[in-house]
Amino acid sequence: MTRRLAALRGDYTGMVEASRDTNADDEHDPEGATIAFERSQLDTLVRQASRRLTEIEAALIRLDTGGYGICERCGRAIPAERLEVRPDARRCVACG
Repeated sequence: MTRRLAALRGDYTGMVEASRDTNADDEHDPEGATIAFERSQLDTLVRQASRRLTEIEAALIRLDTGGYGICERCGRAIPAERLEVRPDARRCVACG
């Protein structure tokens, strides 16, 4: 996940730098998406990957402190099946 996030950030930085010194008017290009749309889409992917990494780090902290697999809302055990599908789950299915 950290490699993916680094790659996405690199792609975003590259896109910004590549368009910085150009006078590209792509709003009227019938061939594809605008640079602004692509930058927005890449920015969204960066934010999603960052949030996912934060959730994984929080799950590792819960594992170290003994709170992993315990619903933060009701205090019951989170079923193993849910943790298998979503290892960073904070809540059981009923509270999710």
